[in-house]
This record gives sequence, structure tokens and C-alpha cells, in this order.
Amino acid sequence: MSKQRHLSSRIVQNLFTLFVLITIVFFLFRLLPGDPTVAMVDPSLSAADRQVLVERFGLDKPLTQQYLLYLKELIKGNLGVSFRYYSPVSQILGEKLLNTAILVILIFLFAHIVGIIGGVLLAWYRGTTFELLGNFTALFLRSMPPFWFGVIMVVIFSFWFNLFPEGGILSPGHRVSGLAAKYFSWDFLHHLILPVLVGGLHYMGLPLLLVRNTMLELKGEGFVEMARAKGLSETVVMFKHAARNALLPVITAGAFFLGRALGGLVLIEFVFSWPGIGREMVNAINGRDFPVAQGAFILIAVIIIVINILTDLIYPYLDPRIQHV
Repeated sequence: MSKQRHLSSRIVQNLFTLFVLITIVFFLFRLLPGDPTVAMVDPSLSAADRQVLVERFGLDKPLTQQYLLYLKELIKGNLGVSFRYYSPVSQILGEKLLNTAILVILIFLFAHIVGIIGGVLLAWYRGTTFELLGNFTALFLRSMPPFWFGVIMVVIFSFWFNLFPEGGILSPGHRVSGLAAKYFSWDFLHHLILPVLVGGLHYMGLPLLLVRNTMLELKGEGFVEMARAKGLSETVVMFKHAARNALLPVITAGAFFLGRALGGLVLIEFVFSWPGIGREMVNAINGRDFPVAQGAFILIAVIIIVINILTDLIYPYLDPRIQHV
């Protein structure tokens, strides 16, 4: 199968998956107990005013009609209007998604750079005290619940030593004008260090152990011995030749991590009061704000689909033996 046909097939499959997900999420939220109008209707409103507001959001229509109208607007790129904020969902989630994306990308880079380098070193120095301590540290950090680990780090570095802020994205009273001034300010970076450290150390174990195990299988391979026979240094053999071939399982796990982490860092976002999309999604579900919750799920699903397709396309470049058949 050609690359173009393979890509087209993958896109069609994922679009069908996305359609099924949108359908399930739409009906699932409306089957939950509770009245969604409670969060958006002021108790002082009259019955007539309340009915006008319900009609404005289309909640008076039959469920199937609401579903068809939602699909129609979704095709236009309209995610709806929040019941709670009375603002477009895309506007609400835009900044939240950016906050989460910054956190996820930095945690990903920290976890995978440290994990890959550590995994290579642990495999190369197998049987030493260094390997024993490295394996223990990786498993210990991975086994700790991120919310518990986050609380411990806040207690130590925020309350005891006062090195980092205990939460939030900016200090109270700190004013910035524009996104550039906000995200490139020292105050923002200062708030970012501790959640990135907690998330990076927690998620570091998987790439570290994957690289270590793969490297152990590759150490005796012919291309490694050939590189040594050429007189190359151990560092070059270790990182340039062996490590490159150990990256395939890490790429797979990394793609899975990026997709999952967009909605899965809720605990870290709650511990550090980080205004991200995961935290907003939980608040929307608790407040019966269906448009925001649906929009968050759809955005996360689309990003996961794109990441999976890109990962599938990258594979043949990392290992030419992989072909789409």
C-alpha cells in the first residue's frame, strides 16, 4: 500500500472514531442525573425568563434534534456557548488548552530527555551500583501518585524553603498585557518549574526503562560491534548507534503520553491550581456545563488522532525496515 493510500485510510478510520466519540459523549452527558439549567439560571428569574434562557440554548428541543443541531454547528467549527460563562466554548478552552499544552510539552521533554539518557547509561553500566540506584529511583518515582508527590514537593519547596510558588500561573496582583508578556515573564516561569519537575520525575520511569531494556537487547548486535571495530569511542557507539535503534518503543510510548497527558494531568493541575483544560473539564462536568465538557473531550480527541497519525508516519524514517503494507 502506498503512503498516500495508507494515510487516507488512517484519516478515514480516525474520523469515524471521532464521530463515534462525539456521539457517545453528547448522549452520555445528557443521561447524567441533574438539571443543566441550574448552573445557568438565576433563582430570582421568573418562570418565563427561565424558559427564554432554556430555549436560547436549545434545551427545550427533543434530544435527537439537539444532537443534529450540535453536529451541524460542529461542522462549522462552532463548539457552542458555555452555560456557566455565557461565552463561546472555543474562547474559554483556547487559553486553557495553551496552558495545558505548555505544561505537557515541558513535562514530556523533561521526562523523555532525562529518561532516554538515563536508560542508555543504565544499560551500558549494567550490573553496577549506578544501575541498581537508577532502577530503584525510576520505579519509586513512578509508583508515587502524582497528587501525593505534588503535595510533598509543595510542602518542601514552597512552605519549608520558600523557593517556588505553591500554585497558580501568576502571582496575585501580577498584571501582564498580552500573551507574550504573560508566557515569557519570569513570574510565569517561576510558577511553571515545580509542576514540570513533579510531572517530569513521575513520568520519567517509562522511557527510562524502555530504553534500558531495548539497549540491553542491542548491546550484542553486529552493528554495535562493527562501530566498536571502527575505533569509535564508547560514547559515540552508545548514543549515536545503539540509542537511535532503541527509540522506536519510546516514540510509541511518547505519542501515547502526549495524548493522555492533555486530559490526564488533572491531578497535577489541581494540586498546583494550574488553569488547564483538564481542570476546566472536571469543573464543567461537576457544573453540568455540557458544551465546555464536550468541547474539551473533542479537542483532546482531535489532538490524540493527529499525534497518532504523525507517529505512524515517522516510524519508517526511524526504522526503514518498517513499511506500510
